[in-house]
This record gives sequence, structure tokens and C-alpha cells, in this order.
Amino acid sequence: MSLKFGTSGLRGLSRDLEGRPAALYATAFARHLLGSGQAKPGDMVLIGRDFRPSSPAIAAIVIGALQRAGLAPLDCGTVPTPALALFGLSRHAASLMITGSHIPADRNGIKFYRPDGEIDKADEAAITAIAATLEGEAIDATPATAPDASTQVAALFIDRYAGILAPGTLDGMRIGIYEHSTVARDLLASVLSGFGAECIAFGRSEVFIPVDTEAVPTETIDQLRRWAGEHRLAAIVSADGDGDRPLVADETGTPLRGDLLGLIAANFLSADVVATPVTSNSGIEAAGRFRVLRTRVGSPFVIAAMDEAVTEGASAVVGFEANGGTLTASSFSVNGKVLAPLPTRDSFLPALAALALAAGRRQPLSVAAAAHRLPVAAADRLEHFPVETSAALMAMLRSGPDALSAFLTPVGVPVGISDIDGLRVTLEDRRVIHFRPSGNAPEMRCYVEAESEAAAQQLLAQGLNLVRAWAGRAK
Repeated sequence: MSLKFGTSGLRGLSRDLEGRPAALYATAFARHLLGSGQAKPGDMVLIGRDFRPSSPAIAAIVIGALQRAGLAPLDCGTVPTPALALFGLSRHAASLMITGSHIPADRNGIKFYRPDGEIDKADEAAITAIAATLEGEAIDATPATAPDASTQVAALFIDRYAGILAPGTLDGMRIGIYEHSTVARDLLASVLSGFGAECIAFGRSEVFIPVDTEAVPTETIDQLRRWAGEHRLAAIVSADGDGDRPLVADETGTPLRGDLLGLIAANFLSADVVATPVTSNSGIEAAGRFRVLRTRVGSPFVIAAMDEAVTEGASAVVGFEANGGTLTASSFSVNGKVLAPLPTRDSFLPALAALALAAGRRQPLSVAAAAHRLPVAAADRLEHFPVETSAALMAMLRSGPDALSAFLTPVGVPVGISDIDGLRVTLEDRRVIHFRPSGNAPEMRCYVEAESEAAAQQLLAQGLNLVRAWAGRAK
């Protein structure tokens, strides 16, 4: 079976999650909540889902399992993960989001939330252990229905951002909304139009489209550029499947990197501390008046670093991942509105911050973004890359400096190494290349930094080619 916890929740093939496995993990989560005192019989638990074909059936199975475990599910429908999490925090209710996020439709997953926010690695271990004890038991996977709460979830999320910008901040801005199959598509239009933007929607799809904001395909970028020119847009906004990773393109249709969006959001909030994975741009440390905490990839690690900063007394703590999903561990006062903590990835805050930056400076978004002067970064992935091959490659690269140097001979000489998550190598000419197996899918990712776009793309292509060639020899 393909199911396992990765960087963000349980993931695997849809066919491996549908039926008994979905009921088993929902039951394990319920028993963990009840056994740890985080819930009591009859407590509310929220269920949300994305638009992939398998999600409604899995959600119905999960609802039935939770009811039989003694909890009271509410069906929150197709809503963004951050909206579901916000509603859960407001009601002190646990939540489950049925989503595979940005990965293809033949895969799916479940994101679990305690009443106080995302589960951590200890919770994952506990749920996994309980699920193992249930393997020998008869698990009822009969689907069920629950009362609908989707309207309340959406209303609370819209209210969160109402007033965060001054009225009319986006007046005169024509903003495209790439709808595809993201559950954020309708709420994006509602939030942006509330600040005066003229929203033009396109690309809505009834077929699920996996949008990875860290590796936007060339054909998608080409389409964004066509839309930007055709509609004379100031920007295009979108998100991944479950709406927790932003996709923001400038007036030319060129997407901004996620870590740049997170940086813009951190400066927008005047953060004192920023937690971000090692995969985020190395120039972030010098790009704001905040202390940077580097973590492994995945929201549980970012949240752990944020929590530690709060415990130590920090009062303005933000986190973001290289995909742009932005988290807050503190309350912030913005434009006279108090923004409550939302310690889970959110695509709306960084998108609003970027648009407000361009509007406030009266500059095209591309110009406002370029003013941060970060090293040029690029990233891509090799899909359908066997997990076993990834593990063998990483073991070889970590086996010693000679092995790493020999592997990287075609691209440069390594002078610095970070092994926080994957292997991040600084070359003698200050370029950076980072190899990391995905935690959610059979993919090998490569991240690079260089002084120019051309140099970054060249290094990225070289890095991916090195991986392909090694995998071919290893067969």
C-alpha cells in the first residue's frame, strides 16, 4: 500500500485510500483525539475536501467512520484548507481535509488538524501506531452524510481578510483569476473584488489539474502570459488544489517565486521572526528586519520553529515555505484590523501582500518584486522517480566528499554543504544546487540559485540531467 505521512499529511494513491483505509485512518485519528483528551465523545469535527474525483467518496467514508467513533462531523464542502483550519480554530474543533494538494488526481490524502491546529510529528506517529493496531479489526467503511457548514466556513474566511487593506487599495487593478480546479477560486474573487479590483476569471476546469506552485509547467506559464497580454492584467492570482499555496504572476504573466511571496508577506506584517525551510532563497536573511530560522521542508517543521520562537518571547512570528504558503503564529494588527494567528499554510495573505505592495508603490508588480534583489532561484522535479532510486542517490551523495565532488564535476566544485533536508551544496562560484526527494510523491526535486535567470536555468537543467544519468546507470 502506498499510504504514508509525508511533508504535509497522509498521502498515497487514490485507490489505496478509498474504502477501508480511509475509515481506518479516520478511526485512528478519532481514537487519538479521544485517548489524548483533545476531544470527548460528541465533539464536533470538520471535514473539507478538494475537487479531485476521489475526494467526495473518501470524505463520505471519513464522515461515517467519525460518527461511529463517537464524534459529530460537519461537512464543510469544497473549501480551502486554511479556511477549514480557521473555522476549526474558531470552534476549537478538530478537522480533516481530504486533499492531495498539488499532486496528480490519481493520488489523494488527508490533512489532520487538532482543535489547536495542525498535527505534529508526534501526532503522526501516534495515529500511525493506532492504525497498525486496527489492521486486524473489522473496520466499517460505510459512507455517511453530515450537516453542511460550508457557508459558515467561507464567510469566516472572507471576514478574516476584510479590512486588512484600506478600502479601494486595488482600485483600477485588473486582476486575473486562474480558476482551474482550485477550491480557492471563488473566494479569491470575493476577497479581491472587496478591495476594488476588477477580477477577470479564466481557465475553470471540471477536470482536476495538479498545479504545483514550486514547479509551474512551461505550458502553463505560456498560457498565463497570453492571458496577461490579452486582458491587460496587472497580475494573475491562483492557488494549488486545496488553496494553501499561492500562485501569483506579474503583469507579464510570469509567476513570482513562492519564497519571494512569503518574504513580501513577512515584511507586510513587519515580522520579527521568520521560520522557513532550507529550500527557500538564501537571500532572505538580508531582505528584512527579522531573524530567520531555517527548518526542514514541511509545515510541521516550520510550525515547530515558530512555536519555539513564541515560547522564547517573540511577538511577531511568521513562517513560509518555498511554495509560498504563509503561516502566522502571532496576532498582527494590520490597517487597524487584528489578524488572528493561523498556523497553517495560507495562499491569500501572500497574494494580498504582493498586490498591496505594487499598489502602494504605484509600480508594476514585476518592478516591485525585483526591488528585493534576491539571488535568482529556480526549481523543478523529475516525476515518477522511484523512491528507492531517490534513496540510493542520496545515500551515494552523502557517502563522502569524493563521491559528491565526482557527481558534481560537470557543474562545479562544492565548498559548502547543508544536510538539513536533502543535500544543499554551495559551489565555489557561489551558485547553489540542492537535491531533495519529495516527501509526498515519487519525485526528485532540484533547487538552484545563481546570479542570472540564464545561469539558474542552465544549472537547473544540468542538475536534473545529472540525476537522470545516474538513475540510468543505476538500473
